[in-house]
Amino acid sequence: MRLILAVIVCKVLRFVGGLIGKGSSLPGQFALKVCPDVLGRVRLPAHIIAVTGSNGKTSTVEMIAAILTADGRRVVYNKEGSNQIEGVTTLILSNCSLGGRVKGDVLLLESDERYARHTFKWFHPTHFVITNLYRDQLTRNGHPEWVYDAIKPAIFPETTLVLNADDPLVSCFAREHEPDRVKWFGLDECAISTEEHHGVYHDGARCPVCKGRMEYSCYHYAHIGHYVCPACGHRRHETEFAVTELDLEGGTLTINGETRISLAFKSIYNVYNILAAWSACALAGVAPSVMAGVINNYMLKNGRMITFTLGEHRGTLLTSKHENSVAYDTNLAYIAATDRPCTVLVIVDAISRKYFTGETSWLWDIDFDRLNAPHIGKIMLYGKYCNDLAVRFKYSRVPADRIEVGESIATAAESLRESGDEDVYVVTCFSDRDKLLALTQKD
Repeated sequence: MRLILAVIVCKVLRFVGGLIGKGSSLPGQFALKVCPDVLGRVRLPAHIIAVTGSNGKTSTVEMIAAILTADGRRVVYNKEGSNQIEGVTTLILSNCSLGGRVKGDVLLLESDERYARHTFKWFHPTHFVITNLYRDQLTRNGHPEWVYDAIKPAIFPETTLVLNADDPLVSCFAREHEPDRVKWFGLDECAISTEEHHGVYHDGARCPVCKGRMEYSCYHYAHIGHYVCPACGHRRHETEFAVTELDLEGGTLTINGETRISLAFKSIYNVYNILAAWSACALAGVAPSVMAGVINNYMLKNGRMITFTLGEHRGTLLTSKHENSVAYDTNLAYIAATDRPCTVLVIVDAISRKYFTGETSWLWDIDFDRLNAPHIGKIMLYGKYCNDLAVRFKYSRVPADRIEVGESIATAAESLRESGDEDVYVVTCFSDRDKLLALTQKD
């Protein structure tokens, strides 16, 4: 009876929440009060895919869902990205019969890396994709190795791990796991690879196993690349799923030397998200032709990249996670790689959607020197924390006469609307995204 009552409570609250545009977590929270072990009582599909990591969870899940749906599977997944145990409970019970059977062929879950151990206490994924581990929300998460320790209790012997071979910390999850239950994806050395590390800090400088000095034969970005520790032998594993050719400027990649994919978004992040989704779906038995048909020129629906018009300007908004310098660096690299004259608007008006903090030390981890490029004209720093940004830029190589500072986002939008016709790139977070988009015409 408690199971049935929990399902009813969740469905009712989910319906009410849908009417007011909310309710992805609260129904699950109340359902767990009615029946704390409800996730252990429901009957789940035979195929359960979980995705976690510092970056790429939502995008990877979206692509996996699109591929599996195209393959004829009924996929239950958290489209809203509500990825803690309350949100996962809402998702599962909202898609249950009153008897507790989930109506789907595949349960696909984006899981918050800190709370995965709580979500998977009652059931275990058949496949667990781990994308990467970076410095992310340090006031909440601490060091990436702390996040690694938080994920580890959520890994069970019967689960097949799908790991990013190019991340030295992520690869450690395989050390105590049955080798046959570990599958690897990664990027071969290619045109974007460098011999030198680029970035303000280097989290791959030391081996995560023995703390010896790590050696890299190439870097793809940040600490992601091909590595080996001479002291203990910890090294990049050979991959089952690989991007064997990559032309980021031309917008194409090749998977396993056979399947060519065109990129709608020419970002190294997008490359890894596509590869993670490809790996999970291949292991689920989807044919390469089906996967390629979905991913080719795939444009994400989750708002990570939005185009708009503002006056005579053609605009592109690139969403970055605040308190996550790698997310910023990849978007700044995307802007730097373009060759058309442009203006860049950086907005920091709020730090977090989930908790209050005015802590901005993470701005110093971002490589703003990437914006010191000849095709980038004015750089506009706006929002409540514009002065924090301005101080950070004083220590960059960007000339001071190219920088404009102001607090009002509306003023920034009006200034752009009234003059110029160059491309505009906006770099901001989810919390601040709509504050600018509400003043533009979205494409």
